[in-house]
Amino acid sequence: MTDLRISTDPAELDIEMIHRFLAEESYWARGMPKSVLERGIAHSLCFAGFVADAQVAFARVVTDRATFAHLKDVFVLQPFRGRGYGAALLAAIMSHPQLQAVTMTLATDDAHELYRRFGFGPHPHPERQMVRFGSFLGL
Repeated sequence: MTDLRISTDPAELDIEMIHRFLAEESYWARGMPKSVLERGIAHSLCFAGFVADAQVAFARVVTDRATFAHLKDVFVLQPFRGRGYGAALLAAIMSHPQLQAVTMTLATDDAHELYRRFGFGPHPHPERQMVRFGSFLGL
């Protein structure tokens, strides 16, 4: 059993730590302004992982809670990696009652094996998928 406690209570989020990691250490959100993060969190279902009283993991799900969801900003702080916390966080997300019927997407550069364990795989029709990239850097 893991010593990770997972919460979806927005009041428990350590916004400073989340912002520091995303803006300074992540490859996908480097330079993100704090105001953009706060807006994203306000419109997402967030999952925070705690060891004792310290938040050490985070993920957010952008979702309509009915048919679609996109998993974003998943991380475990470096000193806490390799303990199964990422898998525990994903298990909590996949078992959340409001996410049971949704089709969920994500993008990753380096965690394919972890996500495969939770049923993720290549899109069966990538030719149907399109993307338009925005930039928060000009905000």
